[in-house]
Amino acid sequence: MALPRSVTRVDRTGNFSFTSNVDQVKYTINELCRAALRDCAKMLRKKMILKLKKLPGMKNSRRIYKSTQYWVRSKEADLQIGFGNSKKGTSGDTWYGIQQELGSKNQPKRGVLRDTVFENIGEIRQIQAKYLSAIDDAQRLIDESESMSGDGDE
Repeated sequence: MALPRSVTRVDRTGNFSFTSNVDQVKYTINELCRAALRDCAKMLRKKMILKLKKLPGMKNSRRIYKSTQYWVRSKEADLQIGFGNSKKGTSGDTWYGIQQELGSKNQPKRGVLRDTVFENIGEIRQIQAKYLSAIDDAQRLIDESESMSGDGDE
């Protein structure tokens, strides 16, 4: 099977060089995954805020906007979503968020985060599929270019 022209180069003197795009492809795939996670997190956060606004005393509160946060980590390429405290530039757990999510002797278990994720699994899959289909399309284009430039000795 012949190599695609974009990968191999032969100059006038007959020197043969090989250019690898593996690092660029890995970076692109990683960024597509992170973008998909970020879009999922935005959607989940909006739906969580709508549910939290329905709780007693939270209708006009800015507290839920500041406490409902998400983090898409770049090295691990994963998503963390939860209740944090953005007061004074620090982020950590908030006592009311944890009490409402897990329940305590003073608060009933509400499970807003867990229920929101389970209710929107189909929508999460659709968002992920949009980004992953771009990866599949790129793979199909690579396969087609390799089969077209091949000399048929397969």
